[in-house]
Amino acid sequence: PHSSFPAGYHCDPTKPLMLMSLTSTKGHVALHHMGLYSSGPLTKSFQDEWPKHSQKKLDMGKACVRFRKVEDLALEVIGEAIKRVPAKVYIEQYQKVLSATRKGAPAKPLRAKKAA
Repeated sequence: PHSSFPAGYHCDPTKPLMLMSLTSTKGHVALHHMGLYSSGPLTKSFQDEWPKHSQKKLDMGKACVRFRKVEDLALEVIGEAIKRVPAKVYIEQYQKVLSATRKGAPAKPLRAKKAA
């Protein structure tokens, strides 16, 4: 929430910075953990540990884990990823990357293009 990081998401500061979310689609549910996207060692550890705790193959994008049933999840592995990247740590990583790529200037919000 903005109370934790008032600057908000750099592309649209009116929106809070996302660390985790749960999304439901027609074909699956996705757990998004942006800490997995921002940390190579955490992602590698996550991928290595998954088969030890779940019978289901890991269906993962850059920061999302797709699943159909909660029973398919390796909850211990997800819990460890959450512990390793708490909000404060993620915000520090986010600010470091943002300042390196944009020299500290927040990006302007995206605007819809006018129809031609």
